[in-house]
Amino acid sequence: MAMSPRRRARVIRWVQYAVLVVAVAAFLVFADLATLRDVFFDREVFAEMWPDVIVVALRNTLIYTACGFTFGLLLGLVLALMRLSSVGPYRWLATGFIEFFRGVPALVVFIALGTGVPLAFPGREIPGGTLGIATLALGLVGAAYMAETIRAGIQAVPKGQTEAARSLGMPASRAMRSIVIPQAFRIVLPPLTNELILLTKDSSLVYLLGYTTATLELAAFGREVLNQEKNLTPLVGIAICYLLITVPLSIVVRRMESRAEKAR
Repeated sequence: MAMSPRRRARVIRWVQYAVLVVAVAAFLVFADLATLRDVFFDREVFAEMWPDVIVVALRNTLIYTACGFTFGLLLGLVLALMRLSSVGPYRWLATGFIEFFRGVPALVVFIALGTGVPLAFPGREIPGGTLGIATLALGLVGAAYMAETIRAGIQAVPKGQTEAARSLGMPASRAMRSIVIPQAFRIVLPPLTNELILLTKDSSLVYLLGYTTATLELAAFGREVLNQEKNLTPLVGIAICYLLITVPLSIVVRRMESRAEKAR
């Protein structure tokens, strides 16, 4: 006798649970838990990392990410408006910028700004030192992605909103600034938050610029402790710190998406 679709789905679900339980049990039986604990969860190494991993590395990562995201968001808004402009050169410039920085790895951008600018312009440096270069590099990469997100959000706003504003005598620029853009940002807020998560992880490339004790971010800090201790525990420590940033942001994104779905 054939099973009903509901019962079949229930059986498949319980089989998946059983496979998961067997996999966990096999790991606990065959893995060398003592060695794993010593290599990845050494309490003495964790103690050695504290509190610098929070007050220096995590703080710097947050600063680099926040500065890069702010710059990228502003530049992305400008690029999005240029992409939607009726002036051809504006569209061409914005399209070229977006395609270039979406196609080039962030690592190349960091290296180019960190070493290429001093070579191309002897005696000149990007203001702000490591923070300035990190802000510019993260902002340029983030802006290329955020520009397309913002452009899609602007185009998703019903045209009737703009037509209603124009019928009341509102100039096109003011209608865009006061009506269209605020609604567009409500639409694109979840994907922009996802971009913030990506920039948080890209901030690990700051180590390519060189660093001092004061400018260490999470990835560079982990490498330093790893070289000193010859133990993989620092990698677990910085992974936890990254999760402290990204998991709450992911929860915020899910809640915003759920709220948007309910609003529809």
